[in-house]
Amino acid sequence: MITKGTKERKQMQVVCIDDLVPKDHLLRKIEEAIDWSFIYDIVKDRYSHETGRPSIDPVTLIKIPIIQYLYGIRSMRQTIRDIEVNVAYRWFLGLDLTDNVPHFTTFGKNYTRRFKGTDLFEQIFTHILEECCRYGFVDKSEVFVDSTHVKACANNKKYTKEVVKEEAKFYARQLSEEIEGDRAEHGKKPLREKKDSDDDSDENGSGGSDVKEEKRSTTDPESGWFHKGEHKQVFAYSVETACDKHGWVLGFSVAPGNLHDSRTFKGLFDKLDIAQIKKLIADAAYKTPAIAKMLIDAGIDPIFPYVRPMTKSGYFRKYEYVYDEYYDCYLCPNNRVLKYSTTNRDGYREYKSCASDCESCPYLKQCTNSSNHVKVVTRHVWQDYIERCEDLRHTLGNKELYDLRKETIERLFGTAKEQHGFRYTQMIGKARMAMKAALTYSCLNLKKLARMLEKQRDKTSSFCSFFYYWRAFAAHFLNSLICNRKAELCTIA
Repeated sequence: MITKGTKERKQMQVVCIDDLVPKDHLLRKIEEAIDWSFIYDIVKDRYSHETGRPSIDPVTLIKIPIIQYLYGIRSMRQTIRDIEVNVAYRWFLGLDLTDNVPHFTTFGKNYTRRFKGTDLFEQIFTHILEECCRYGFVDKSEVFVDSTHVKACANNKKYTKEVVKEEAKFYARQLSEEIEGDRAEHGKKPLREKKDSDDDSDENGSGGSDVKEEKRSTTDPESGWFHKGEHKQVFAYSVETACDKHGWVLGFSVAPGNLHDSRTFKGLFDKLDIAQIKKLIADAAYKTPAIAKMLIDAGIDPIFPYVRPMTKSGYFRKYEYVYDEYYDCYLCPNNRVLKYSTTNRDGYREYKSCASDCESCPYLKQCTNSSNHVKVVTRHVWQDYIERCEDLRHTLGNKELYDLRKETIERLFGTAKEQHGFRYTQMIGKARMAMKAALTYSCLNLKKLARMLEKQRDKTSSFCSFFYYWRAFAAHFLNSLICNRKAELCTIA
């Protein structure tokens, strides 16, 4: 048994901090993968070159939250505590063993005074992504899209109920023009504009402004009340994300947690490099006529899953009513015609049956339970785009491509939540949530880039070793042949 005293703790040693960081440490790989000097060009307009005290190095300042999100540290206070005792963290920040670590409030104050209201962190994310593309690791031809919810820093019991006007959908104007054109084609009058008063009504019985009552957090008013299935009801943010088939994050957008994915998709779509995308894979939440039209018009093939009809049990499914495109009508299971009636404000054409035919129909109870015995079947003005999506779903190879979601976008969310603290945020406000998302996804891409470059170097090193070995072997073999030939010639002479 060996015992050691405490004298060794106070011994003075001459060491190099670079020697104390393992050669295979993740931060060392990240430092080799990217040149951080690009940050100076981004933030130079946010600093004064003539007045004020000398600031902390901007690269050091940005690397502090990079460490936090890279290792999933729960708070900035704990991050600073870890930096104080972790040699690798100090090495990454450019600090030696005796340098004072910045106070935990330093980054927050710099964010408020310098970076708030800027797209600094999105520029950092974009630059790192461009570096990944420069090495040829990213393939933007097939893009996977989905959203995940991040719990907001808000007390679920502190809220107010407010009546708010429903936000217009991104395709509202285009749909309105399409509706008016469709009604004019069928000889219908234009729809009257909605008024603010609830007393007004239009042809289809819908009147007044679209208003709804929603919960508004008093702690973080920009978050939204999230409730899905058996999930716990919380205030949260929705982070919509796009990645390629190799798991590289291509873009993201942040929205309140109470907004549906189909309503927030346009914000993410505008950030993507549309020219390179050939296929976009998404779940059933994105399978709407508007998104299908937007993607197909942009030359992108939407890959959506099968959606089960939501018909009540015991009634005919919608696909059992056959649409006749030439005569613009529907045929019911009893071979009766449902004629066009109108195009409503939501963009759906209504096809109605004849009451006298339905009253004596043997399938009436399987068709409708309306008091006037009239069956109504609706068809969206952009339904052709949904049918195109169905054709693509049955195309060879697309089913296997959709199954890759669990290995790409779902795995990405799982890694972010389990290893990088993406289940919740301790920051208040949409802007700070966007900063967290940008830095978290930057860390995911950085880790992947560092490891891919390491594998590339290992392959190159192995190939070089193999090449040098065979070159030495060939030289030795040729030298032996030459020596033997000379010996033969001397013998003959």
